[in-house]
Amino acid sequence: MSVTVQSSVADISEMTAAVRDLVEREAPDLLRLFDEYAGEMRFGRTLIDRNLSSLRRGATILEVGAGSLLLSCRLQQEGFDVTALEPIGSGFSHFSQLQSIVLRYARNEGFAPTLLSSTGESLSISKFFNFAFSINVMEHVADVSTVLQRVYESLKPGGTYRFVCPNYAFPYEPHFNIPTLVSKSLTRKLLWRRIEGSTNVVDPMGTWTSLNWISVRSVRGICRRSIRATPHFDGSIFDVYLIRAASDQGFQDRRGSVLVAFIALLQRTKLLSLTRLIPVAALPVMDCSIVRS
Repeated sequence: MSVTVQSSVADISEMTAAVRDLVEREAPDLLRLFDEYAGEMRFGRTLIDRNLSSLRRGATILEVGAGSLLLSCRLQQEGFDVTALEPIGSGFSHFSQLQSIVLRYARNEGFAPTLLSSTGESLSISKFFNFAFSINVMEHVADVSTVLQRVYESLKPGGTYRFVCPNYAFPYEPHFNIPTLVSKSLTRKLLWRRIEGSTNVVDPMGTWTSLNWISVRSVRGICRRSIRATPHFDGSIFDVYLIRAASDQGFQDRRGSVLVAFIALLQRTKLLSLTRLIPVAALPVMDCSIVRS
């Protein structure tokens, strides 16, 4: 019988408040970014709750692209055996100082995860993890096929890799809040002023360079050719993001008033329910789970 590890809002708030105090004292210029990442950590913890509820205490977990390490530390605090994979890639060098503060706090409190400062392409662990996940990371990896293969190989039989990220088959780029125009190169050519002048990201050109234009179709092809596994895409993730866009002020500020107004219009006209009829390959976000057989 499995032991369910429940997430406690109070514990999360206590942890984030303590780390925020450290950031405010040591790196006040990163405070706004910390608040953003703390919000993402809470959202991510809620997102993977159904996966975690089926795991035993001490289960091995891999976070692919752990960023500030807040979520990995939180899961370690809950009793899981967590490995945080984070190379700090192009466009995300500001994670380094936050990582240092978060990791020092976690070590002092006795719940630091194992940190692997390498890329997903370099992962070389076999049949070790019960569960692996990443949230808004797979669109930034250099080689989607290799990362999927390496993470898949790191899972124990029956283990799951779940990742949530944008689906670039939908003509919208969420980091920059711009439409996409057929290809990355054409979008860059025609919208370069909005990309280089973006205030949504810390390093606009580094972030833009990191984007790989991943899509549901490309993931299906990789799984068929290279992994011999069938990916499952959960279309309800779009509802989750729509609800967040309508209720999360921080998310609204980053995504802009146009998107928020559009969602509000869908709600008022009762058209929001029709989004459930959209095929997963055409949704702006993908929620993919791959189980190792």
